[in-house]
Amino acid sequence: MDESAGTDKKFSQALLEIADAVDARGLALSELLEKIGVRGLLMFSMVLTVPFLLPVSIPGTSAPFGFIIALIAVGIILDRPPWLPQRLMSKRISKEHSLALLTQGAGLFAKIEKLIHPRLALLTHRATMGRVNGAVLALSAVLLMAPLPLPLTNTLPAYGVLFLAAGSLERDGYAVLAGYLMVALTILYFTAILLFGLTGLRALATATP
Repeated sequence: MDESAGTDKKFSQALLEIADAVDARGLALSELLEKIGVRGLLMFSMVLTVPFLLPVSIPGTSAPFGFIIALIAVGIILDRPPWLPQRLMSKRISKEHSLALLTQGAGLFAKIEKLIHPRLALLTHRATMGRVNGAVLALSAVLLMAPLPLPLTNTLPAYGVLFLAAGSLERDGYAVLAGYLMVALTILYFTAILLFGLTGLRALATATP
């Protein structure tokens, strides 16, 4: 990712610096957003996807993290600062989980920074496309919240959020397209799960005397 407004420091480096400053109390989401600073809400959304992309297990986070990302997406659609509930933003992540989230996230973002750059401006530069991308981001966040204890049900929509947020932030239309693809794959996967479940229920009903 490009160096963001007001700083020449890469985001991956900034995350490592935040990790160095985490104390024994851990880190609240509101504190994390404050430390991210000028890089903004899209970067914050990207950080919230890390537990679903890497071996950073933070139990019970898909619903609250997905909800926060959805609110950020609504703010993008309406072109206004989003309302973020204090109850969720004050949620404190333990020091162990915070360090894993930040250090492993920094490693992931360091790889992305080498690939993301402005291109395919049609998908990122106009206000209308910004709202469209915000709507798809909201959809991906809602899918992330789905309480399905099955493989990939969090990973696929989390990649959708990651690519859409990174692409929108860095004006990379190819990253946005990758986000669209991940959201489409998520919908197809959830549909297949639903159809498989319905088929199983019908088979069970037929077999029942």
